[in-house]
Amino acid sequence: MRPAFIAAAVLAITLVAPTFSIGAGPNVRLSHDDATGNYISLYTQNTPGSTYDDGVLRECRIARGRQNEPSGAMNPRNPSVILGSSNDYCGVYQPFGATVQQPVGPIWLGYYRSQDGGATFQSTLVPGYPGDTSPYAALAHIRTAGSGDPVIAWDNHGRAFFGSESSDDPAGTKKTFGDVWVAVFDNPAGEGGATINDGKRFVRSEVVARGSSAPNLLGKFNDKTAIEADRSGSSCDGNVYFAYSRFTGNGGVAIYFARSTDHGATWSSPKKLSSASDVQFPDISVTGNGHVYVTWRTFMAKKHDVDSIQITKSTDCGATFAPPNSIATFVPNDAVDVADPQPTPTQATPDDPAAEEEPDASGSLARDCGDFAAACQSGYTFFRRDTQVRATADQKSSSEWIYLVYDATKGAEVATGTTYGTNGPGTAGQAATFFFRYNGATGAKTTPQVIDNQTSGHQVFPDISADAGVLFAIWWDSRNDPEYSITRPIGNSATGLTVPSLDVFSSKSTNNGTTWSTGVILTTARSNPNYEQFSNRTVPFAGDYLWVTNIGNTAYATWTDWRNTVPGADPRERTAEDNDAADVVQCRTVSGGVWSGDLCPHAGGLDQDIYGAALP
Repeated sequence: MRPAFIAAAVLAITLVAPTFSIGAGPNVRLSHDDATGNYISLYTQNTPGSTYDDGVLRECRIARGRQNEPSGAMNPRNPSVILGSSNDYCGVYQPFGATVQQPVGPIWLGYYRSQDGGATFQSTLVPGYPGDTSPYAALAHIRTAGSGDPVIAWDNHGRAFFGSESSDDPAGTKKTFGDVWVAVFDNPAGEGGATINDGKRFVRSEVVARGSSAPNLLGKFNDKTAIEADRSGSSCDGNVYFAYSRFTGNGGVAIYFARSTDHGATWSSPKKLSSASDVQFPDISVTGNGHVYVTWRTFMAKKHDVDSIQITKSTDCGATFAPPNSIATFVPNDAVDVADPQPTPTQATPDDPAAEEEPDASGSLARDCGDFAAACQSGYTFFRRDTQVRATADQKSSSEWIYLVYDATKGAEVATGTTYGTNGPGTAGQAATFFFRYNGATGAKTTPQVIDNQTSGHQVFPDISADAGVLFAIWWDSRNDPEYSITRPIGNSATGLTVPSLDVFSSKSTNNGTTWSTGVILTTARSNPNYEQFSNRTVPFAGDYLWVTNIGNTAYATWTDWRNTVPGADPRERTAEDNDAADVVQCRTVSGGVWSGDLCPHAGGLDQDIYGAALP
């Protein structure tokens, strides 16, 4: 076993529950593609007396489609205003109203707005999506037919910034642009306007870095985004910072960084921050003196023999950075199996041409498992997940503490008896959410400890937020999974049956993470994350993150949720082949051995949603 942490200037930390009371708020839906009329164009919302609508938004009102990878941010000038986003597939099926709709519409960034502290949300899309002909569309200076990986940050002047990565070519070629870009929203009345209108008007979208427009992600493709704005009141106040992973066709990955000093109108030339060759999941932290920190995860590879957390620091408002250094190592908890592709039924029209996965070759490692081309040797069905690293700082604090969480293996790994594993096939361990803090001024750090130590269940996809001396952490938790076993994927029984297994939990600290409250459940309905809703209804996908935001003691969490998914049978399968309770309702016809696409995408089989709740 590799050590979970390399000690260097280590400080002791004790995780003991303080005595304040806990209790979760009601669950609220952010993504209103539920026929409630809540998808309204942002142009209409901002232009009294003028109305704009289009086929994409009309489809989004009724889609009952998929949303994942949520982000959320609370307005520092008015915590009643919360903005959210996600990968939003609501407009995929087009043309709206046609007898037979085709999956040709955009996967885009949602724009979800609450003005009552998260009690209700109104939903729309970030302007600039394919099919947007509103006056706002011309302000979106981007080139893409699809975007995702949304991240959000506020400055202290009423502006909100949505970061994104881009993929498909609007011309319909197989090129994947791989750009990253940032959309800016402000207060229509300016910084002096009523703060309830902060972040409401669309100003522009600008490209931060361009990919190389190569087919099938084989060129330079930018992904795994992170964003933060300086709210410190220092000389860097108002700067916006953006980081991402740059993937190249030869397999190399590096962390890049850019900044804007004019509220997202222009961006600096991206600079490479990392030195290792296999790195992902950057995050940005800004301390109260305006110093900028970027953290990321390294994967065990030829150039480094451990999985680690790296950090680099800028003391000049993001203009230059010190060389990165490692501040922790860990045993990862990355779900993996061995691909065992099975014959795929011939299908005349794909369900998801813009979201299909490339099939894994037989015998290769697979990050997720499902049916047909996505089948794995273990026979399990599970969503992809890797150890995540998230970091933040308190911009109202005089300290330079960086607060970090990650979901790594706790304790020993055991043989699984199958090809499934969490650190390579055949061995698995229990995933737990660890916390530690790092002092950027001195290099001191605390020993990583599990925030909410449990004997049962996995804790995955953590996030952390800090403001005015208060920390909040959230994570997905499977302690209530009735089929839990350290040897199996989340929500899988020994026979391969999938069950509702995931809840969201949270914890709070008021002393810089020295102690944390006992974890409290936020979700009022347990989810089955293994529903096969992607790649022609053959594989599950949960996204790559959850999100928490706070202003002092007021906090809000957002997560991907399956409570409204309608299960069903896949008519392409024979019952004996696949009885895993992961199939969703779908309608198909067959003629001459060729299957149609799904003819009832609005029936609820794709109803994957974003929910949120106020934290105790």
